[in-house]
Amino acid sequence: MSADVELQNISVTFGNFYAAKNVNVKINEGEFFSFLGPSGCGKTTILRAISGFLDPSEGKVLIGGKDMGGIGPNKRPTSLIFQNLALFPLMSVAENIAFSLEVKGVDKIERRKRADELLELIALSGQGDKKVHELSGGQKQRVAIARALAIEPQVLLLDEPLSALDLKLRQKMRTELRAIQKSVGITFIYITHDQGEALTMSDRVAVMNEGELEQVGQSNDVYNFPQTPFVATFVGENNAFHCKVVSTEKDFVKVDFDGVHFFAKAGGDNKKNHNFKKGQEVILFIRPESIFIRDKSNKFENNFSAKLKTIEFEGNLKNIYLNLNSKMDVRFSVPNAVDTSNLSLNKEVDLTFSSSKAVVLPSGPLAVD
Repeated sequence: MSADVELQNISVTFGNFYAAKNVNVKINEGEFFSFLGPSGCGKTTILRAISGFLDPSEGKVLIGGKDMGGIGPNKRPTSLIFQNLALFPLMSVAENIAFSLEVKGVDKIERRKRADELLELIALSGQGDKKVHELSGGQKQRVAIARALAIEPQVLLLDEPLSALDLKLRQKMRTELRAIQKSVGITFIYITHDQGEALTMSDRVAVMNEGELEQVGQSNDVYNFPQTPFVATFVGENNAFHCKVVSTEKDFVKVDFDGVHFFAKAGGDNKKNHNFKKGQEVILFIRPESIFIRDKSNKFENNFSAKLKTIEFEGNLKNIYLNLNSKMDVRFSVPNAVDTSNLSLNKEVDLTFSSSKAVVLPSGPLAVD
């Protein structure tokens, strides 16, 4: 059984400080939904409000259409997986998984049966008698998930559960966690500052900044169609050209950057979209993977030249950094297989990018500020 979760005008204050401010979002039944943002943005505060460990200063939390006001954590149809997992070291794996059932008075035989079912679900069949210290980091993670699922919650809340794992194990656990969610079919609400986790696993992502929702959407939309400069620079890498509007035509904007004219899609939310005015200060964003060296096979509407500063090797990619007219640094990326031996320090490189891959947004704070 699963349930939807609705946050209605949720605000959480500590004195004059807003940890969360006027958060409105509905998380659908059976959805894998992630709150993504930097440390201190309010995402864990939201999770605590949903779980009942924190009462909102304003607004309502509804689970399955029922107002959770006045209902404590132990009475809500939720389970919470903490960042440190909090497994009991003196208990066996099966005892850890079935602990909440023991608290509820379920008999020993039924507890073990449920534990074995969940061990099969998390691909640890036959390992219920092991102690926690005998497990790998990824196995401990799966046991924590099984323990949370033992009481058959309608909503599973996960507070950065993969943050302590190494990179390869995190990537493996993303796939496993998503597979588990699809198998059990309940609502997952996931908290993370890692954009890779959020984009890979989620049906939808909510990007938070300073206690407020900046954008909610599918991973593809959040990455390719950011609605604010913060989202554009927090989710993935981006080159930010601070420009002025020259003209607009249908869904595109012509901008001026230090005498160079670029064309790009008009961006922003539905209310503000396409309302750019001549002379308005804006930011044009273009992803590093969408910039190419200009030649006969690569020539788009937007062209410029910049001086090479350095090339950084990153395994599958080469990140190439250049400087444009001493005004700003530009980065573009190419696969490692691409030959860059003809590029040398301070060489002027001709670059190009498509207007359909760039977006213009009203000026605003960037994630790197």
